[in-house]
Amino acid sequence: MRFRCLIILVFALVFAVPLRAQYRDDMFKRDAFSQNYADTLTADADSSKLFSFKEYFGGIAHKRTASLRTLTMGSAVLVGGFQIYNKQYWKLPIVYGGIGAGIGLGIHFNQKFQETGDSKYATYRTLSYAGAALTYWGSLMDGVVSYKDGPEGHSPAKATIYSLLLPGLGQLYNGEAWKIPLYFGLIAGGAYFWHDNNVQYQRWKWIHNMATTDDETVERPPQSGENAKHYRDVYRRYRDYSILATALFYLLQVIDANVFAYMQDFEVTEDLSMRLQPAILPTSQFASAPPAVGMTFGLKF
Repeated sequence: MRFRCLIILVFALVFAVPLRAQYRDDMFKRDAFSQNYADTLTADADSSKLFSFKEYFGGIAHKRTASLRTLTMGSAVLVGGFQIYNKQYWKLPIVYGGIGAGIGLGIHFNQKFQETGDSKYATYRTLSYAGAALTYWGSLMDGVVSYKDGPEGHSPAKATIYSLLLPGLGQLYNGEAWKIPLYFGLIAGGAYFWHDNNVQYQRWKWIHNMATTDDETVERPPQSGENAKHYRDVYRRYRDYSILATALFYLLQVIDANVFAYMQDFEVTEDLSMRLQPAILPTSQFASAPPAVGMTFGLKF
């Protein structure tokens, strides 16, 4: 029993030494990297928090770096933060002017529509608000494209935010354009059924209201109130399912872009090997049985 324990202790010490040395070496490299990086930057981006006000406002003040995640979340509220961080100040009048003009014209045409009831003003109002929204979206997309931090390389954060802003763009960034028709088809299919089921829901809702109204001047539809209520509830449920499916397909392509961006550096070489060798398998510290002799299996690829 003592002999077996001694063997286990020897093995533990033998393997612990290189592991400890490797760990210290990695720590030394990390410390050295942090030291060199601190020479050029005041402070590193804090990746331990979902969002940091100190990191964001320090970044746009050019006193520290800010992560792409923090800048995206901050610029979604404080429009133009990306352009300030990237020192592209000439883009700020375009961003603010486009958003302000779109909202202002939208309010103006909405007042015209309320006064006159002319449908063309409702169309102008919609186009104005859409222009403001497109300018806002463009400011975020421009900021992500222009963002540069550290050495050039494939960025999982960029792939993820690209997919958040435009479905399929993250896959294109990862070099997997063949996935774009798949995700576009799934999202478009979900959106189609969402729209179609909503149209049917609104139709049967109107029929139910007409069938159950107390107004004697309203012409009754041929469907009964109970029948209309049944189809109204069915299509409302189908519409909700379609909304959920569309959201899940959208989320799936975001996850796909993130996961495969991290796997860009993962390579499977042709050097495949298998190793099988005997080993001493120690038992749990709470078990009274002695260590057992077994086999270890290793696969290299």
